[in-house]
Amino acid sequence: MAVTSRDVARLAGVSQPTVSRALRDDPRVSDETKRRVREAAALLGYVPSEAGRALSSGRTRRIGLLVTDLGNQFYSHIIAPLHRELEARGYQLVLHTETTDESVAERLIANGLDGVILATTTVDSVVPVRLRDRGLPFVYFNRTAAYVDADATVVAPAAGFQAAVDRAMELGHERIGAVFGPENTSTGQSRELALRAALTARGVGLDPSRVRRGPFDTRTGDDATASLLGLAEPPTLIFCGNDVVAYGALNASGRAGIGVPEDVSIIGFDDLPPASWPIIQLSTIAYDYAHMAREAGRLMVERIEDAPNEYAHVEFGTTFVERRTLAAPRSH
Repeated sequence: MAVTSRDVARLAGVSQPTVSRALRDDPRVSDETKRRVREAAALLGYVPSEAGRALSSGRTRRIGLLVTDLGNQFYSHIIAPLHRELEARGYQLVLHTETTDESVAERLIANGLDGVILATTTVDSVVPVRLRDRGLPFVYFNRTAAYVDADATVVAPAAGFQAAVDRAMELGHERIGAVFGPENTSTGQSRELALRAALTARGVGLDPSRVRRGPFDTRTGDDATASLLGLAEPPTLIFCGNDVVAYGALNASGRAGIGVPEDVSIIGFDDLPPASWPIIQLSTIAYDYAHMAREAGRLMVERIEDAPNEYAHVEFGTTFVERRTLAAPRSH
């Protein structure tokens, strides 16, 4: 007769669920209990079966990550920490890159997932509604939708923008430009509101002629910056919706022979690894996106296994990181 987890539980003196948690290295199980369970499993020759786990628990232990904007470099940097967090809790990460709201919810459900982390949700997306109606748990990462509440890990941009604006004012910048993200994303909205609030607090307006919007990609930054630099009175400082947009802004400036920061300063958002490269040295607004990804994984597992009554909304604060691309305007 095959050895079962019940046999291991009896020998280790623990419950069967504890055996499962211990063997997948669940952080809620003490090191001593994990040791006893592993020794009992080794003594009995027990090998846990993923298929058996799914049948006994009704779970596949697979969690989807929905990214509809895979070209955005930001998301490549959060996959690894999210994968490690879920793996430590006994779950597998499955990447989904569907691009249409009409079919994505049905495909996620058809893939037999225990839950989904939504990473590129728009405020008007129907996906959260359909997942809720079908009973598939989900967590918002970075972006949220307007119609359905759920667990979420998001960025609180106010402090970072306030520090960046304060520093810009110290350096003498008055003509401020901005390349915001899409208006149908919570990140685009919150970052615009935070920048405008920080500028207003310093008595500085944001001239509509120096505002551009677009997707969070390098082309947006490139095209928008070329347009801004062509103005009769171009901005001396451009705030960008994220670092990827800022890379495009740097490209446009270089192509036009405009020095950064001699002629125009540029500030990004996210502090992705390339931002600190010597060749870029981008001033940017930073936060711990790796921790935010891990927290999304924790919330997802907690939602699946414990189904808390209240939704958790975890905010991550921001700081300003000053590098080479910010300096006093030439006229100052």
